[in-house]
Amino acid sequence: MDPTHRPWRTIDQYKAFAALVKKGLCPDDIAARFGITERLVTQRLAIANLLGPILTAYRNEDIHPQTVRLLTMATKDQQRDWLTLFQSEDAYAPEGHRLKDWLFGGAQIKTDVALFDMDAYDGAIISDLFAEDRYFVDPEAFWAQQNAAIAAERETYLADGWAAVTMLETGEYFHAWDHAETAKEEGGKVFVQIARNGEVTFHEGYLTRGEAQAKAAGDDTSGKPPKPELSGPLRNYIDLHRHASVRQTLVGNHGLALRLAVAQIIAGSALWSVEAAAQKAAKDATAESLATNKAEQRFAEERATVAALLGLELGEGETVVPCKGDWGVVREFGVIFAALKTLTDDEVLCILSFVTAECLPEEAELIDALGTEMEVTLMDDWQPDEAFFDLCRDKEALGAMVGEIAGADVAAQNLTATAKTQKAIIKACLDGTRTAEDPLWQPRYIAFPMQGYTERSGLPLPDDAEAGDEIDTAA
Repeated sequence: MDPTHRPWRTIDQYKAFAALVKKGLCPDDIAARFGITERLVTQRLAIANLLGPILTAYRNEDIHPQTVRLLTMATKDQQRDWLTLFQSEDAYAPEGHRLKDWLFGGAQIKTDVALFDMDAYDGAIISDLFAEDRYFVDPEAFWAQQNAAIAAERETYLADGWAAVTMLETGEYFHAWDHAETAKEEGGKVFVQIARNGEVTFHEGYLTRGEAQAKAAGDDTSGKPPKPELSGPLRNYIDLHRHASVRQTLVGNHGLALRLAVAQIIAGSALWSVEAAAQKAAKDATAESLATNKAEQRFAEERATVAALLGLELGEGETVVPCKGDWGVVREFGVIFAALKTLTDDEVLCILSFVTAECLPEEAELIDALGTEMEVTLMDDWQPDEAFFDLCRDKEALGAMVGEIAGADVAAQNLTATAKTQKAIIKACLDGTRTAEDPLWQPRYIAFPMQGYTERSGLPLPDDAEAGDEIDTAA
């Protein structure tokens, strides 16, 4: 034990800081008041997680500070098991790095942490011949049923009127000192703590400090906007693919193209200068993906046909209608007009439809309206590729996608799985290596009209979506 260390001082600091937290002060406020670091404040507040006998042993200097720090991250059951070893005359209580491995190794999952009915579990179980403990042999089989049970508990909480059920990442600890107790009737939430050893703790009736302060001030939110479901690059990716299919379909819809042209002549348009849509991709991967889009390839073939009718020789990357600032390929009106006079009305109408499509603004609302009107099916031209999956990072949305293509049971079994695992399930259903519950599945983002998976998307949800369908991963 370090002779300069004073356990009683640490505990006294904890009591003082905890009293200030109850008065509404945040760790950074406490740190500023005492002229210390916020890290030190949070370290002292973490002592609130310790059982009384462990605190007593620490005060008596029977436990090393490093051991205490690690035990603050242990669940109550883990602390009780460790305390039994510590108080035993025959057993050895792990400390230091051995304690860390003991707490977080995750190699052994006891049967008593299961939330599901053990009678319905057909996996292998092993017993300790010298104790009464039993363990799951197959962690994957355990987590599949444990996650399904967690999902069922979540639905029960929501049905019971709780404002939300927030799933913490596996291994993440719930810091009670950073939350305010809040009754269910006052908007309290349930926070679910999932230990790597399979133990699950439901912390009922809490709000984060920020949410509680905002509520006390009369605000509906904590002031921090929720993480958007669609990132900027993902929305750009989706919009460009939707734009490609809609404008390619517009080429063959002469009547609608003519009316669209007239509307733009009357009301004006951002592109009615006239210039071709630039199709600027936010990432190189999006540009490469767009180049493989079947609609984009057919549109290039249409461009070559129109150019031939007009007698134009297009260089690589050139468009019939020049892009903004591309003065080197400005068309002469007299030449174009002379060529048009040699064509039939139907041919001119085809050219009008193409030019209108090539100048189609990349405005999401316009693309959505046209795609809905023409009943465009984007999956005819595009399939989810690596660029799409790389940009999809919202776990709540990915979990909902798994439920749509693989089924609700699979989604529940993978409730706490990583985004990488959820994407792998979707890919497997798409390439046929795994049976898809919906073989015609398509992401809601590419549907017409466009839909989202959460209220955070800013997009409408399907008519048959019910409250609570989305998986809360706000933590």
